Amino acid sequence: MEKMVNSTHFSFLQEFYKGKKVMLTGHTGFKGAWMLKTLSLLGAEIKGYALDPLTKNDLFYLIDGDSICTSVIADLRDKKRLEEEIVSFQPDFVFHLAAQPLVRLSYEIPAETFEVNVIGTANVLDVVRLLEKKCDVVLITTDKVYCNEEWIYPYRENDRLGGYDPYSASKACAELVIDSYRNSFFNTNKYKEHKKAIAVARAGNVIGGGDWSKDRLIPDIAKAFAQEQPVVIRNPNSVRPWQHVLEPVVGYLLLGANLANDPLKYSQAYNFGPHLSDALPVEEMLKLAIASWGKGEYIVEQIEGQPHEAGLLKLDISKAIAELRWQPKMNAQKAVSMTIDWYSEFAKNKENISNFTTEQIKKILNE
Repeated sequence: MEKMVNSTHFSFLQEFYKGKKVMLTGHTGFKGAWMLKTLSLLGAEIKGYALDPLTKNDLFYLIDGDSICTSVIADLRDKKRLEEEIVSFQPDFVFHLAAQPLVRLSYEIPAETFEVNVIGTANVLDVVRLLEKKCDVVLITTDKVYCNEEWIYPYRENDRLGGYDPYSASKACAELVIDSYRNSFFNTNKYKEHKKAIAVARAGNVIGGGDWSKDRLIPDIAKAFAQEQPVVIRNPNSVRPWQHVLEPVVGYLLLGANLANDPLKYSQAYNFGPHLSDALPVEEMLKLAIASWGKGEYIVEQIEGQPHEAGLLKLDISKAIAELRWQPKMNAQKAVSMTIDWYSEFAKNKENISNFTTEQIKKILNE
């Protein structure tokens, strides 16, 4: 009988990944660094593949990422290097997080965004074909893969994919690539021959400590508060499925574990987001952040000619709840509070931030 992985049984999750070889692309990025630290606490042997972090304050450096994984600094588009690193490692799992992840930046570098997000994904899957052992692959895309009509009901995994901006379109294209590889090379009907299971994870807007990306709400808030400046927001009424970064990280790990237990059943796509009551407007999230920080001001700045960004997006997470037994552990207020606590600690005691990050992870893993 299949042993079911359960989000209330993290001792099993820790045992499951302990000693396993995990290939993690994008390990130097914001979400990738949280994933890296979590996997290290679970006892995994990790090899990362990504570009250099942008600043010395990036989470990867703050947690001393080089000490907890074999870190390869290289480009996804370098197919030969990618092949060398994955094939020599012979991973049990591949978690593919590497991407050009910013909507507004995708308007500035559209072709590069498509190269990294589409061809980069194809390169990863092409190399997985060369592995002659069992390997479970979780590819992370985004909630923005859906053809967003900005209607009020949440998107389900079988809704139509699409994308207005280059980032969203590139991720929808990546899903077509994934589906093609799953059908053509990793078909579940022939699993005993290839021994590869392929799943997709679509996460909503993530917040958490250590994100310094341009044009993201929480980093903009943290920078402004630290400098005692007002926060400038562009779209106060835009609604997003906000969640703390550890929510999808735990979801990805549960999906990987379930995939390993039953590759035929779980080789599909799953949404990871908050409960619908926590899909909040930007302005409301900002007010929660001000309450957590203890002070702060903001101004709404309407600028003409800004790139298009969707005003409304919600995710249906009932499939992940029912099939993976994954549940969001934090409401919006707790997610914001936990995030602001991190930035507050960073401002006061940067030397302790690695330990602080570890304690935040342990707290969620053990809840």
